[in-house]
Amino acid sequence: MIIEKLLLQVLIVLSPVLIYSVISNGKKEPRFPFLMIFYMLAGVLCIVFSYQTFGLYWDLRYVIVVCAFLYGGVRTGWVVFAVLMLTRTIYGGDHLPFAYLCITSAALAAYFFQAKYQQVVTKWKKVLFTIALSLVPVVIQVTITMILVSQHALPVMDESVLATYLFYYVFVIIIAAGFITLLHEAVNERRRMQEEIIRAEKFNTLAGLAASIAHEVRNPLTVVKGFLQLMKEDDKSTNQQYFSLVLNELGRAENIINDYLSFAKPELKSVENVKLLETVQEIQALLQPYAIKEGVHLNELHDIEEGLLVKADRNQLKQALINFVKNAIEATPNGGNVSLIVQQAGNMVTVHISDTGKGMNKEELSRIGSLFYTTKDKGTGLGTMVSIRIIEAMAGMVTFKSKELVGTTVSVSLPVQKELATIHSINDKKKEAM
Repeated sequence: MIIEKLLLQVLIVLSPVLIYSVISNGKKEPRFPFLMIFYMLAGVLCIVFSYQTFGLYWDLRYVIVVCAFLYGGVRTGWVVFAVLMLTRTIYGGDHLPFAYLCITSAALAAYFFQAKYQQVVTKWKKVLFTIALSLVPVVIQVTITMILVSQHALPVMDESVLATYLFYYVFVIIIAAGFITLLHEAVNERRRMQEEIIRAEKFNTLAGLAASIAHEVRNPLTVVKGFLQLMKEDDKSTNQQYFSLVLNELGRAENIINDYLSFAKPELKSVENVKLLETVQEIQALLQPYAIKEGVHLNELHDIEEGLLVKADRNQLKQALINFVKNAIEATPNGGNVSLIVQQAGNMVTVHISDTGKGMNKEELSRIGSLFYTTKDKGTGLGTMVSIRIIEAMAGMVTFKSKELVGTTVSVSLPVQKELATIHSINDKKKEAM
């Protein structure tokens, strides 16, 4: 019976993700291409255990091809595609060219939409996306089947049976594509959570260490700086330039220590309702001369209301955003662009800081925000780390996206003040009523 075979196919399709989740166990992606191997084996098994009738092969190989591209990457996708084409060639049959056409359409659809798929945020939208891509070759296969039936090229004894088979086939494809996407997202979510837990533990350990060291070092530095200032006032000799140099270096050391303290425990001294757009525009005006000096175009775009509020420490928020924008300017070559884009999505408002610099690879991107890691020639990486901690202390979130030779986007998301959102909602309803 076809339904029994197709349910076996569902198990085969889900097996690569289930086995991979056990092997990876929420850790970073293994270097050995386990997922590629599992998808190759699953694709071969789909064809081996396919239900053959009316001269057709009924299996779920298309779901395998699509998910290989979406979750394994382009290389995994094309390798799985090649293995499936070879396996299907070995099995042969009268309708082999149509099989080639359907498998190729699945691969091309997944390949061209793979980049867009990565931009989808919610898992249910990803489910619909995967189902839609998996149905592309199915639509082609069903169309070809109907044409062959109309031309009596298929040995169909009962068209109602064929219609039932087609219904079962499409239904199971949808179920399989949906379940495998949810499984993949669950595995990815578990990995993200474990990485976040490890990161939080490291942060807490380093924060305690940084705070204790910074306090111990700052006290003697303050004493030394005080005595040097007194000596500078009393000494009228030619040593004045040395006093100034030493005091400047002590000031720089104090700034580094303050960064350590801010990293250890961001202090929100004055939390209030802040007009985000006004703050962003102030930062643009403040850093515009620096951008011009570096030969960079600094632009600001927005599609939010002027009075939109977020609950934050205004000075700390400015410090964090200035750091991100300054980093973007410094990463952008002469003649490049840095854009500040402010957008609202539901109860969150996001400031996207995009540059047209050299970008980062996956390894560099994964290390951004780590202590002592920086892509600059000079720096400690503390500035970015402190800025992330400040935003997180305001119940916000910072995410990074980057592509080599294209640029980097830092997205700073903060919750919109609920009271204001309610007022705007009421005003909108009043306008609609009028």
